[in-house]
Amino acid sequence: MAKIRHIAYRADNVEAMAGFFVQGLGMTIVQRRGNGGIDLSDGSINLTILPAGRAKADGQMPKRGIDHIGFAVADQDETCRLLEKAGGRKLDASEMSKSAHYEVKFHGPEGIGIDVGHWVGAAPIGADEKKGA
Repeated sequence: MAKIRHIAYRADNVEAMAGFFVQGLGMTIVQRRGNGGIDLSDGSINLTILPAGRAKADGQMPKRGIDHIGFAVADQDETCRLLEKAGGRKLDASEMSKSAHYEVKFHGPEGIGIDVGHWVGAAPIGADEKKGA
């Protein structure tokens, strides 16, 4: 089973939004990105706050709010196959560094962005079972 491990949120004020999650919910800043984004973690899930005013790789201006959702999986190749079979359109793979960030991107119904991969500050697949969650 896939586990949600990453949520990307587009904000007008990245610093203020990150500060809200840090001060209000105790999240930890685990990385500041060169593109102005900030990665936060609760120890299990990576929450990335991205700037809303910058165009995406495809040139489109992003909407504010949730941009995409990322899932950690046990078998990446099989999950990608199933996503394509279910109607997902594979876009690309992104790698910042294997230890910090890797994802394969898909568009699903209604244009929802789905990533399959791993992110800095996110627990590996199976970590919930080890914690007894």
